[in-house]
Amino acid sequence: MSLQVVANFRVIDESSDWIVVDKPAPLIVHPANRKPEPTLLGGIEQLLAYEIENGGCPAMVNRLDRDTSGLVIVAKHTAAARALGMIFERREVEKEYLAIVLGWPETEEWECRAPILRAGEIGPSPIWVRQIVHPAGRDCQTRFCVEQRFERGEGRFALVRCFPGTGRMHQLRVHLAHSSHPILGDKLYSGDGSEYLAWMEHGWTPDLQQRLLLPRHALHAAKLALPWHGRRIEWQADLPGDFAGFMAGQPYCETSGVITWSRHDN
Repeated sequence: MSLQVVANFRVIDESSDWIVVDKPAPLIVHPANRKPEPTLLGGIEQLLAYEIENGGCPAMVNRLDRDTSGLVIVAKHTAAARALGMIFERREVEKEYLAIVLGWPETEEWECRAPILRAGEIGPSPIWVRQIVHPAGRDCQTRFCVEQRFERGEGRFALVRCFPGTGRMHQLRVHLAHSSHPILGDKLYSGDGSEYLAWMEHGWTPDLQQRLLLPRHALHAAKLALPWHGRRIEWQADLPGDFAGFMAGQPYCETSGVITWSRHDN
């Protein structure tokens, strides 16, 4: 069974130097080596057609996984891309994510400093991108805070706010799984990765729906803040509809449609 989801990305804010958008899941940021599909970059290029005609060169400053929703900042020209890139490199950006996790954490706040690396660096791994906690890994730090606890027929869940101190690949997903509270719907880290392999081979199936409950991992880039031309700018993206629906006890319903986009939040 194939899965198609209606997904609309919208513009949160815009200047002559950048545009900030709220990217939905499962919209991919850049073209992949698979079948042709809509991408955030393609949508941005259409939105900024006039700027591109006049020398603009859109560039993604931060990136999100296909299944991660939330804030992405796109530079409109090379000078802005360079300046924003330096701000991110100097770690002057404040980032906050929201995640729905399995189970109820024992404490309201905690920190994870477990180092991580790619599993294939220390042994055979059928999933090239899968990361693991390992003493030989790179330093990694994330702070977590429970926002809300709730229950459904399937069990207990919590909405957790995540504050990454570093920016390693899949850091939040690995640290939450290491904390015994993996992210809802995470094909890679809810277990041993077998769900991901099954999804790659067969697509979204009733069996995966029963095991994972959501067709994407419940991770959302909710806040970005950074210094720009002498002032601090902050952007926030509302809780996605699938998060809100799950927290309200609604069952997941498959829909079909086309990925579209809008420059203005009407």
